[in-house]
Amino acid sequence: MTEPQHDRTRDRATPSLLDQMGGTAGFVYSTIPVIVFVTANAFLSLPLTIGIAVATGLALFGYRLLQRERFSSAVGSLLGVALAAGIVAWTGSARDFFVIGIWASLAGFVVTAGSLLARRPITGVIWNAVHGGTHPWRSTPAVLRAHDLATGAAALVLGARFGIQQWLYVAEATGGLGIARVAMGTPLTVLAALVVVWAFRRSTKALVR
Repeated sequence: MTEPQHDRTRDRATPSLLDQMGGTAGFVYSTIPVIVFVTANAFLSLPLTIGIAVATGLALFGYRLLQRERFSSAVGSLLGVALAAGIVAWTGSARDFFVIGIWASLAGFVVTAGSLLARRPITGVIWNAVHGGTHPWRSTPAVLRAHDLATGAAALVLGARFGIQQWLYVAEATGGLGIARVAMGTPLTVLAALVVVWAFRRSTKALVR
């Protein structure tokens, strides 16, 4: 098998990022504990709210395993809920259920924006690494522009998430944080992912012969 054929076969065989995260359903599952937490917090005591959120995470974990989804995806979501609930139990503040996501968005923004400033957009670095690390993607203007756009889209989403959710966090608007988490989660992730997929395909078409 030639190297180009090998690259294309690898493209087909390697699960996409969306698949590795549990597919579209995985994003939906990740929002359910958030909705449950915010709703329960409006009517119940904080300890009960924490317990219900964790129980929801466990139920979803079991259901996803029964559906034969990837263990890493299912357990990752459960650990995220458990860690968020643990922080809330430790601090005694419901808004801290969202603190991990807020700071993760900031970290992601720093990485993506920093890679743009360094003229090494992170999506291009990842694409090149997946394809053997030997392609001249930075010296191919069309490919570099594509990854500038893809990385810029990711930076915009991450920066917006951090800015809005940090503002709501400071305002102690737990309900608003829940709404922002859901509204700025799957929809914006899908939009950014579409740009990244476009950049990957453009790169493969231009550089993989």
